[in-house]
Amino acid sequence: MARRYADRQSFFFIGRNLSYPTALEGALKLKEISYIHAEGFPAGELKHGPIAMLDPAIPVLAIAPQGGTYEKLVSNVQEVRARRAEVLAVATEGDEEIPALAEEVFYIPSTLEALTPVLAIIPLQLLAYHIAVERGCDVDQPRNLAKSVTVE
Repeated sequence: MARRYADRQSFFFIGRNLSYPTALEGALKLKEISYIHAEGFPAGELKHGPIAMLDPAIPVLAIAPQGGTYEKLVSNVQEVRARRAEVLAVATEGDEEIPALAEEVFYIPSTLEALTPVLAIIPLQLLAYHIAVERGCDVDQPRNLAKSVTVE
């Protein structure tokens, strides 16, 4: 999957409720180590600007675990698909709706809704890592970043 997306110049990450901060973190990790422009958005705000940027060149990574806002997020993914953007998703094992809408799906185990960000960030970090490696980036020493524990 990393090979397929390593040449992209931008990514959008979307999520609702607890998945929105996960989308932000996923975008941050991708830009930190692969130097790809990436932004995280609350999925419910797509129509307030970001939707204008959607096209086939910008993949959208949807954080879509089962939970209270799942159906609304599915609706957002359908809007993304209507604009011909490729969709990657993080979904709960057993989900049968998201795979029909996404080119690629990372599955996480079912858990308490409050714990889904802990599980959902793992495939996003791994994707960022593997894309960075595919691009020939030094994942151990990303440019212009300093460890916060060593900087005063």
